[in-house]
Amino acid sequence: MKNRKPLGWPDYMEEKTSKGVVRYYWNAPSWARKRSCPITSEPLGTDYGAAKARCDNFLNPTFDSWRTSGATDENIQPRAVVGSFDWVVATYRSSRKFTKRPSRTRASYDRALNEVSGYLLTDRRRFGSLSVRSITSNAVDLLYDKLKVGKNGKTRHRSALLAITVCKLAWAVASRVHPTVMPEGNPFKGIEIEYEPKKNRSSTLEELGIFIAAADADGSPSLGTAAMLAFYWLPREEDIFQRIAWSDYRPAETPDHVQIWHQKNRKSEKVAIPLFDTDGTELWPEMVGRLESIKRTGTLIVMRDTQDPRKKVHLPWMTGGRNAMRYVQSEVRRICRAAGLPDAITFTSFRHGGHTDGSNSGLTDAQMRALGAHKTTAALLRYAKETDTQRQIGARKRLDARTKKGNLSE
Repeated sequence: MKNRKPLGWPDYMEEKTSKGVVRYYWNAPSWARKRSCPITSEPLGTDYGAAKARCDNFLNPTFDSWRTSGATDENIQPRAVVGSFDWVVATYRSSRKFTKRPSRTRASYDRALNEVSGYLLTDRRRFGSLSVRSITSNAVDLLYDKLKVGKNGKTRHRSALLAITVCKLAWAVASRVHPTVMPEGNPFKGIEIEYEPKKNRSSTLEELGIFIAAADADGSPSLGTAAMLAFYWLPREEDIFQRIAWSDYRPAETPDHVQIWHQKNRKSEKVAIPLFDTDGTELWPEMVGRLESIKRTGTLIVMRDTQDPRKKVHLPWMTGGRNAMRYVQSEVRRICRAAGLPDAITFTSFRHGGHTDGSNSGLTDAQMRALGAHKTTAALLRYAKETDTQRQIGARKRLDARTKKGNLSE
């Protein structure tokens, strides 16, 4: 099966490999070249992020302008004035700090940056047109207060927090790249945030079993398999639905392991999870049993359960652009409701549940980081929820330590 391009792959961008090096090119379609399209081809180098930015921000909008005789010219972004906030945003978008992030993250960051840049001041100027030297901490505080209120008058703390956070990142990148232009300090730092992020609900092992049974009965066993992958091996949903392939399961070079993608944490590096202990004991009998029993319908482990009526093949769940993940989430929600599971259970709950299950089992932070590919304990703590089981284990260890020393606790 031909390799599918990742989500967000620009139109008319091609890749060619020579001597192990992947290079990118933009090529106009043959019909356009026959009609003397002014841009026919352009080498884009070896950096995917830079190549994508060149296609998305200039080549494809310019091509669309030619194709539509100027009807899409409003999509061509004018060059930002050096020293403006628009320029800060453009600097950030062209940097590795932005282009290396997953496509879903970049999309949410784009929306946040566009909202701030496009915010209209009382004199009808765009915030993006302001000089960076005129943007003070007080001005950002006022902006944050405005962003907290949506068009419907309701408070939207989470969106405002994301906007300020991304602007802080953009300002820091621009300051590093253009230290002589940017003023000292970052006005987006130090804002008093009123929002306490809502914690995701962790699923229990019992709830996972209920969901799997319901997914199988629904004719959607792939979603049950996806939930198990999230719970036992802790990958994110993007990795489950877009990257984890059958070639990662017991590959020829390491047949006693499964290679799990953690693209957000490890970029292109996978984590090798052993399937057996040193004495031969199966470490993941539920997961291995599931994978050994299901039919392989495509390159990825998790594929849609029915064939596409037109292409006559099983497609990945994430086919269909930015709304694909919403469709997956809606299907998970539908199955959860049919199974009588709480509304607080989402697909993310299974990964959080796996982390919490590990903590309940008495795993150390180092062991949890090794399994979940977390860089820091602080990152881990967002997933492993505190439970009575953990407190009981901790209390028991302290009791054992006291009594073994001859203390009169008993």
